[in-house]
Amino acid sequence: MTTSKDGYRVAVVGATGAVGETMLEILAERQFPVAEVAALASERSVGREVSFGRKSLVVDDLAKFDFSGWDFALFSAGGSVSAEHAPRAAAAGCTVIDNTSHFRLDPKVPLVVPEVNGAVLDDFGGGGIIANPNCSTIQMLVAIAPIYRRYGITRINVATYQSVSGAGKSAMEELGRQSVDRFNFREPEAEVFQAPIAFNVIAEIDVIEDNGYTREEMKMHRETRKIFADDSMAVNATAVRVPVFMGHGEAVHLETREPFELDEVRRLLENAPGLRLLDVPERVTPLTHAAGKDEVYVGRLRKDLSHPRGLNLWVVADNVRKGAALNAVQIAEYLVAANRS
Repeated sequence: MTTSKDGYRVAVVGATGAVGETMLEILAERQFPVAEVAALASERSVGREVSFGRKSLVVDDLAKFDFSGWDFALFSAGGSVSAEHAPRAAAAGCTVIDNTSHFRLDPKVPLVVPEVNGAVLDDFGGGGIIANPNCSTIQMLVAIAPIYRRYGITRINVATYQSVSGAGKSAMEELGRQSVDRFNFREPEAEVFQAPIAFNVIAEIDVIEDNGYTREEMKMHRETRKIFADDSMAVNATAVRVPVFMGHGEAVHLETREPFELDEVRRLLENAPGLRLLDVPERVTPLTHAAGKDEVYVGRLRKDLSHPRGLNLWVVADNVRKGAALNAVQIAEYLVAANRS
């Protein structure tokens, strides 16, 4: 990490995508101390304009960009792009914060949710790569981290209800087109997903691995254990795509190591960073509560009737903001704050 200074040079890779656009928006909203911002994408997007606060940035060609002298590079352009260009940026002395899955399980790369395990960055020297977890992992861990710290967690069962925005702009456009088709009694064509998503649910996100779980489900299993540094934790996930434009929901059922009192759990969640507990009678939904918001929201908190140390909660978040763009910016903010302390 560079020495403390008034402004940092920040490059956003994948600046024309949904997450890249949101990264630029959040950098401006939170007044991240920038001296210069570069918007980068593939050659076909060169010359397009993207917004950074009240300014417009012209998109440059990632393949020709020299990262020397740049402080941060926020990557969200796909795993193959990160595999090729993130090491190049890091070798030039730039701190890379990568939103893809490519580096997440690399033992040499920190996997970070600042509210959960930001301290792993305290000795980070800069000029390297930091990984952003999967969006579903991020929101779940923000919600359960206070419980884990106080009581321990032995097992998590989670079913996700993931919006189409998690699959990018083309998926959102497909949901829109298919909805129009359904209303006009036309059979929709599926291109992005394995089956029509409008008025449907698909219990398969990403490819199915040899063990019968999808890659999305295994991401939650592997990333949770890495972030908590706890290989004894059992994580059993079912990932489902639902016909919602923005915001992910998760039904989380966990078993604690030590007995808990529900009132104390409520107090822990009420005081947790980045979290809002909206208990009964609030009806917590991704659209009405989480869309466009930075916080992770928790509702339906209750004891599991089938297990003496079981706890149920419903977790929602904006998957593009907290699940991707905001978490990356928060990592950069953590490093800047540590540099100034």
